[in-house]
Amino acid sequence: MASIREVKNSIEETAEARSSEEIMEKAEARDKVIVRASCIGIGANVLLAAFKAGVGLMSHSIAIVMDAVNNLSDAASSIITIVGTKLAGKEADKKHPFGYGRIEYLSAMVISILVLYAGITSFTESVKKILHPETPDYGAAALIIVAAGVLVKILLGRYVKGVGERVHSDSLVNSGEDASMDAVISASTLVAALIYLFTGLSLEAWLGAVISLVIVKSGVEMLGGTISQILGERVDPELSKEIRKTVKSFPGVQGAYDLILNNYGPDDYSGSVHIEVPDTYSACQLDQLLRDISLTVYKKHHVILTAIGVYAVNTHDPEAVDARNKVSKIVMSHPGVIQMHGFYFNKEEKKLRFDVMISFDVPDRKASYREIREEVEKAYPGYQLEMSLDTDFSES
Repeated sequence: MASIREVKNSIEETAEARSSEEIMEKAEARDKVIVRASCIGIGANVLLAAFKAGVGLMSHSIAIVMDAVNNLSDAASSIITIVGTKLAGKEADKKHPFGYGRIEYLSAMVISILVLYAGITSFTESVKKILHPETPDYGAAALIIVAAGVLVKILLGRYVKGVGERVHSDSLVNSGEDASMDAVISASTLVAALIYLFTGLSLEAWLGAVISLVIVKSGVEMLGGTISQILGERVDPELSKEIRKTVKSFPGVQGAYDLILNNYGPDDYSGSVHIEVPDTYSACQLDQLLRDISLTVYKKHHVILTAIGVYAVNTHDPEAVDARNKVSKIVMSHPGVIQMHGFYFNKEEKKLRFDVMISFDVPDRKASYREIREEVEKAYPGYQLEMSLDTDFSES
C-alpha cells in the first residue's frame, strides 16, 4: 500500500494548481496569525511582569509578586506556542511520513504543565506567608499598576483565545484562558489591597492560596483536555457529515460508511471510507470513481483518503433485494443499532454478509451482536453468515 506521503503527492499533482496554492497559503497564513498573537502576548506579559515584580517587592506583597511570576509563565507559554507552531509546520519526511502537526498538541501540553507548576508554586509561597506574615505597604502607584494589569489581561485573554478558536490552535486557546484567569487573580489582589487599606485586615496570603488552587484546577483541566486529544478524540461530526455527503454525491455511490479520520495536527486529517456501488461496476469504472472521490474530498475538505473500500450491492436479483429488506428489518429492530451496511446476498453459494454498527451507549454491544446474529441465522438456515460488528468512529 502506498504511504500517506505518496498518496498526498499523487493527489496534489493531480489537483488544480490554484487549489493547492490556496491550501498552502492558508496554512502559512494560519502560522503567521499564531506567531503574531503569541508575540503580542509575550510583549504584554513581560511588561506586566516587570511592573508587578517591582511593585510587589516594594510593597512586600506576596500576591502581587506571584501575579508577576504568573505573567512570566504566560510569556514562556507564548514562546512555546511559537516554537511549537514552527516545528509543526515542518515538511513530512522518511522518519515522520505523517508530518509534525501533532507537535502543536505537545506544546499545548507543556503550557498546561507550566500553568499547573505556577499554581503549585504560588500555593506553596502563599502558605509560607500565612505561617510567617509580612505587613504589606500599598501605594497609589501599586494599585494603579495592578488595576491596569487587570484591564490588559482581560483584553489580551479575549484576543488570544479568539484567535486560537478561529485558527484551531489549542496552544493559543490555553494561553487565552490562562490570561483570563490571570485577570481574575489580579482583580482579587486589588480587592485584597483595598480591604487592607480601609480595614487594616490583611487577606492577601489567604487570597493567594485560594487563587493558587484555582490555577491548579485550570492547569489540570487544560492538561486533561490536551492528553485526550493526543489519545485521539472523535472528529467533528459536522466534518464527517460533510465528507460522507461529498462521497455520496457521486453517481453510482449508494452509501458511504465506516469513515475513519486520523488527526495529525489541527485541520490535518487522513483516513478511509467504504462505499456501496452496484455489483455491475467494472474494475476500470471503480478505479476512476475512487480517484475522483479522493481528489474531490481533498480539494473540498483538505482530507486525504488513503483507502476507499468497496461494498458490492446486488442489483439484478429480486430475491437479494427482498433478503436485504428482511435482514434490515431484523437488525434495525434492536435498540442501539445505528445502521446496517455492506449487505450482499449470494444465493448460489448460500452466503450472506453485512456489517452492523451498534452504539457505544448499548451496555453490552457483543451481547446485542450475538442476538442479532442468532435471529438472522434462524431466518436464513443453511446460509453462511458473515456479520461484522463495526465501531462508531464518526457517524454520530
